Amino acid sequence: MKKLGILLLALVFAAGLGGTAMADTLAAVKAKGVMVFGVRDSIHGFGFIDEKTRELIGYDVDFCNAIARKLGVKAEFKPLTGATRIPQLLAGNIDLVAATMTKTAERAKQVDFSYTYFLTGQKFITRKGTVRTLADLEGKKIGTAKGTTSEQNAKKALPTATIQAFDEHAPSFLALQQGKVFAITTDESILANILSKAPDKDKYEIPDIRISDEPYGLGMRKGDTNLVNFVNATLLEMEKSGEARKIFDKWFGPNGLAFQMNRGNFKIVADK
Repeated sequence: MKKLGILLLALVFAAGLGGTAMADTLAAVKAKGVMVFGVRDSIHGFGFIDEKTRELIGYDVDFCNAIARKLGVKAEFKPLTGATRIPQLLAGNIDLVAATMTKTAERAKQVDFSYTYFLTGQKFITRKGTVRTLADLEGKKIGTAKGTTSEQNAKKALPTATIQAFDEHAPSFLALQQGKVFAITTDESILANILSKAPDKDKYEIPDIRISDEPYGLGMRKGDTNLVNFVNATLLEMEKSGEARKIFDKWFGPNGLAFQMNRGNFKIVADK
């Protein structure tokens, strides 16, 4: 009987763990009335601190607020870096990642992604006139941000180059200004932002060399189907109503608050 009791307790404990692993984040968020979003706080245009109000603002932040409003809960934000996005999500410290995160097959093994809500591509910032083709970057020292797809893409595209990873993009550009790296690389949207704020921007350029497509997705825990479905439905509704376009234009349009980009033919659609 004693052994049977221990066995029953073990089964109950295991069942409890299983219930936790398959927790319904959407239901939990509704119950507590708060949704915790993980965002970047140093990527101008996407997630950054307003110098006047000291509030977190940006494209990603606006999408988070729209999702929270649709759900009828309060939005709470926690800052992340490129390297801490997925670990913080898996640890249960946040409910959703909205942090310029490219959808990749490798990441999809760890998290579930929403439909693509922003599309860009990976390019480089170089000193003017120094780079015309990808071959000009071979064997050089290239800076980028740690824990990003940019780091991996650069290693694949430039196998003879030395890829130096910094904690964030700002230090990598500083290294370029100081002559410590030959170029820096990341998503074109982030590069355009870096140049828009640089006091010596006339010394640099973004050559027309694109080494990848970078579709951004909102990240959620694996198997969190109810939340994924809700977020995807919200994104499609935002596209249909024109709200998604308004958010893009607010930050990146001709009179954007951050910098100018062309949305082109991009639309939020049901993708993988």
